[in-house]
Amino acid sequence: MKAGIVGLPNVGKSTLFNCLSNAKAQSANFPFCTIEPNIGIINVPDKRLEKLEILVNPEKVIPATVEIVDIAGLVKGASKGEGLGNQFLANIRETDAILHVLRCFDDDNIVHVEGSVNPVRDKEIIDLELQLKDLETVEKKLDKIKRLVKTGNKDAIKESNILNKIINHLHSFNPVRGLDFSNEEKDYVDTIQLITSKPVLYVCNVDESSAINGNKHVDDLKASLENENAEVMILAVGTEADINELDSYEDRQAFLLDIGLSEPGSTKLIKKAYDLLNLQTYFTAGVKEVRAWTINKGMTAPKAAGVIHTDFEKGFIRAEVISYNNYIKYGSESKVRDAGKLNIEGKDYILLDGDIMHFRFNV
Repeated sequence: MKAGIVGLPNVGKSTLFNCLSNAKAQSANFPFCTIEPNIGIINVPDKRLEKLEILVNPEKVIPATVEIVDIAGLVKGASKGEGLGNQFLANIRETDAILHVLRCFDDDNIVHVEGSVNPVRDKEIIDLELQLKDLETVEKKLDKIKRLVKTGNKDAIKESNILNKIINHLHSFNPVRGLDFSNEEKDYVDTIQLITSKPVLYVCNVDESSAINGNKHVDDLKASLENENAEVMILAVGTEADINELDSYEDRQAFLLDIGLSEPGSTKLIKKAYDLLNLQTYFTAGVKEVRAWTINKGMTAPKAAGVIHTDFEKGFIRAEVISYNNYIKYGSESKVRDAGKLNIEGKDYILLDGDIMHFRFNV
């Protein structure tokens, strides 16, 4: 599961990627700086892991991770191959969620590809290009099944109805994620891999003075999103980069307090990306290691066991489950067991975020 950072050229995408991954992607004051998508495997900050480490004192601690991709900047006409359009659209199609960075700060020293700062316009440029590409994809799909529809093929007629529903929605300049689908329709739509069906988080890149409350650019963007099911996050990317350069934890905390923040915005963004991808965490805790495992929300115990090893899923017998709160309350697995708070669960158990798991299996 991976999230792609997208936006117009020169809005702070690579600088943000560097903050998130510490993988110093090239960052410069000109368009198309990021030619190949940079990929970062990023640790998900989780204070629960720190508390488990104190209680268990393991040999090592392994956090959950999320994959972030820094994708080349998009310009008008990308859906027709302008700029790096074809490459951009191919890269974004491979991601599962979108972090859309919008410039919401004024600085005459930093060139804007459209000549002025206007995040609402910038958002609409990218939205239109993505919608046009999806429209092209869907129309091609519809064209291929037209002959079958004429013969009365029931599956083809069903597909045709779904495709026409999407086409009408896109013609109204709306993203596919705004449509309601039945479970059967959704399964089919997922196979098409439409770009505008992906969940999106709009990241407003602001100056340091606007890091907490935003500014007029942010307000304008929020007003334009009233009818869209999307979240907005304010982030002073340049300031985050400055904080990132400091060597000691104490210096970074002092910098944050100075500008009125309790934690780095990049930390919040990683957590939001994790949530946007519909992911959650379960833990395994032993003297060898305390580890956070990443799973999809709603995953059953055997599937979650399979994340560790396929044999765990194939030979699943049962799961021993301790809630995180109970583990912290009683201080160890043996004390939880003595208190009768260790639950034995079967194949239908759906994991809760923070569950501490021990799987029993036989292959």
